[in-house]
Amino acid sequence: MTPNDRRRALRALLNGQDCIFPASVFDPLSGRAAEEIGYECLFMAGSVASLVILGAPDLVIITLSELAEQTRRIARATSLPFFLDADHGFGNALSVMRCVEELEAAGLSGLTIEDTELPDPFDKKSGMPLSIAEGVGKLKAALAARSDPDFVIIGRTGAVGASGLEDALARIAAYQETGVDAIFLSGLKTREEIEACAKACRLPLLLGNIPEKLRDQEALAKLGIRAVITGHRPHAASVTATYETLRATRNGTLDPAPADESAMMDRLTRKQDYARRKKDFLTSGEKS
Repeated sequence: MTPNDRRRALRALLNGQDCIFPASVFDPLSGRAAEEIGYECLFMAGSVASLVILGAPDLVIITLSELAEQTRRIARATSLPFFLDADHGFGNALSVMRCVEELEAAGLSGLTIEDTELPDPFDKKSGMPLSIAEGVGKLKAALAARSDPDFVIIGRTGAVGASGLEDALARIAAYQETGVDAIFLSGLKTREEIEACAKACRLPLLLGNIPEKLRDQEALAKLGIRAVITGHRPHAASVTATYETLRATRNGTLDPAPADESAMMDRLTRKQDYARRKKDFLTSGEKS
């Protein structure tokens, strides 16, 4: 499946009638695991990218080139649509344009651009939004930068939790007029907030990590919610498992890998495909 095919597939999901839970991924094997399990699409959070690339908290200190390279690795490993959190686009509106160009070239299906003032400015409250005018400018720049019209641009705001519901509603109204393909909202905690934002938005809506009690897919779908990011436990779980395994091997107490673990690794690394390639291309095919 080509990058363009995957972008059209992501658009179909956003323009459909269902609410999905995208897989939170962080590397090629996690992407392949999600594909095997049956997820519809992949998502990588900015916080997870920081952890994977730098082993650092979510302070937006990774570079665009680092993110683009990790994106490329994941995108080439699966056939699923793949979008990610591009934070603030790595700077001002001109930086956003470069961000879109690089990530589109890396095979990504779409991205979110948020209006939070990032990285944290000196001597100011963390997590506050930019002016609506600057947020609009960034989204217009993102749209102008894409070369494939199927590449998905999603306007994101966390204003509900930072500056209040009324400000968030004003941002939804402004951002959907830019021509973006969807709106992503984080920080919503109540059903009333979700319903108010859904009523104000005519575009597909995506929500970030709402409380579990509100994750009724059928009810959300009726409100126009097309995806809910349900947190990023897969990466944390992988680190925990690695830590415990290293602890066991340090003490010499770990048994050999079980057969099902080895079989899973063979599937996800596509070992048989590589064995066939070795046979086809690394031997002469002649019998001695």
